[in-house]
Amino acid sequence: MSFFNFFKSPQISQGIDEYKSTPGALLLDVRTPEEYQEGHIPESKNLPLQSLANQAGSLIRQKSTPIFVYCHSGSRSSQAAALLKNMGYQNVKNIGGIISWHGKIEYAE
Repeated sequence: MSFFNFFKSPQISQGIDEYKSTPGALLLDVRTPEEYQEGHIPESKNLPLQSLANQAGSLIRQKSTPIFVYCHSGSRSSQAAALLKNMGYQNVKNIGGIISWHGKIEYAE
């Protein structure tokens, strides 16, 4: 990894492609429920960062589940990925922020 890559934010479209090609993977949106309702990536599950420590176990039963995490800009998803790894989840990837996503968006009813 070069020095400049350290400052490069994750590419969400590359992360979504990887999510779609990973059997049994979970796409996790760690924004607030209000943000999620305003538009989210199809198939994603909403588990806000502030609820992650208490509720991750009920949503993600297997510690080996591949988890692809995103938020608005990539900051909360970075925190969430670190927290999930500390909780023992082995396959966690921060894919960045929905702000950089140019694909399909779903809205909650």
